[in-house]
Amino acid sequence: MTTVTHAHVQEAARRIAGHVLRTPVIEVSPGLVLKLELLQHSGSFKVRGAFNRMLSAGELPDSGVIAASGGNHGLAVAFAARALGVRAEIFVPEVTSPVKVAGLKALGAHITQTGAIYSEAADAAAKRAAETGALSVHAYDQAEVVAGQGTTGLELVEQTGGVDTVLVAVGGGGFAAGITLGTAGSSSASSGPRIVAVEPELIPTLHAARQAGEPVRVDVSGVGADALGASKIGGLAFEVLAGPRVESVLVPDEAIVAARRTLWERHRLAAEHAGAAAYAALLSGAYRPAEGERVAVVVCGSNTDPATLTTG
Repeated sequence: MTTVTHAHVQEAARRIAGHVLRTPVIEVSPGLVLKLELLQHSGSFKVRGAFNRMLSAGELPDSGVIAASGGNHGLAVAFAARALGVRAEIFVPEVTSPVKVAGLKALGAHITQTGAIYSEAADAAAKRAAETGALSVHAYDQAEVVAGQGTTGLELVEQTGGVDTVLVAVGGGGFAAGITLGTAGSSSASSGPRIVAVEPELIPTLHAARQAGEPVRVDVSGVGADALGASKIGGLAFEVLAGPRVESVLVPDEAIVAARRTLWERHRLAAEHAGAAAYAALLSGAYRPAEGERVAVVVCGSNTDPATLTTG
């Protein structure tokens, strides 16, 4: 499939049932709920797309699966590969945190750390996949991956009965695109709650693409670089996120750091910086809900050093 639809997300939900967790939703104040994808297997939503891609492929090659990742996608692919009994080879850039590298080792993945940022690791992984014949599991720009991530949105609607707005962090855009499709009120992505796509000011892949009318490369830096470090929005994601339901907002690194600290101090949620980015849009005022608006924030990742939760 080249275009992802709500129906593909529904198919993915049936396919990966039993392999992923149905993560909880908590109401932290009137009109504000948090969807806790940081409690998902491997510490982030990414395992949904990894399982859907691998289970969709049928019989996996003897060479296993291969992926490039800033960390979370690699952990998800390694987790799914171990569950399905196949080899996982993961390429990560130098910016990947030691916590995530240690997690990959614990899952038994074969790790190559190369390149300064995600795109350089992705180039190396693509070359290696061509050599070995391993199944490539893309971090965000693959239809099965987008559909898998969208199952988060399906769950959110089922658990809440529907909300007015969903705030979600954007790196390569596969998660936000999937949630846009998963929360759609029909087979059309044009119906459903408003989607507020939140990016760090230092990695504005979607924001720049919407301004240019097409995906464009941006510089990558800042506290979210290891998880939101795509240098260009995915083509599949842009097809969905360029639509009228989606609003793009940017937040500074200081707001992300503050939101991460607040999630811990107020709710005892140990989020990584990328996992706190969507919440940062609320706390900083980058997105201001209207009176009576019902808002959901997706807290999407927990692969972090807990010793840094109160220090930055």
